[in-house]
Amino acid sequence: MIASLNFEAFGGFDMTKRSPAAVLLLPFVTFFIYSLYWLFATAGEMKAKGAEIPSAILAFIPIANFIYLWKWSKGVEHVTNGSMSGGTAFILLFLLGNIGGAVIQSKLNDVA
Repeated sequence: MIASLNFEAFGGFDMTKRSPAAVLLLPFVTFFIYSLYWLFATAGEMKAKGAEIPSAILAFIPIANFIYLWKWSKGVEHVTNGSMSGGTAFILLFLLGNIGGAVIQSKLNDVA
């Protein structure tokens, strides 16, 4: 059941404009559940745009979650047509957490 997780259920086919402030602040209100929702929703939207992002189950496996975040970051590079590199997205998300997520969301809003 988990292996057949459908990313389209999280995001549809178009990139959704989201508030970078929401990406920054909502995780604190929702005990970081919104962070997971945002990660998987944007992954579904990027997959619909042709990015190659693996199964979400990797996000919950230690060490493999780095691979998932790297592939997700490369998806950001693909969707933004190189406007934000995958390495930059990975570093922003890994080192700055929600702050990096807000910066990435602002770049994704440019695509939407």
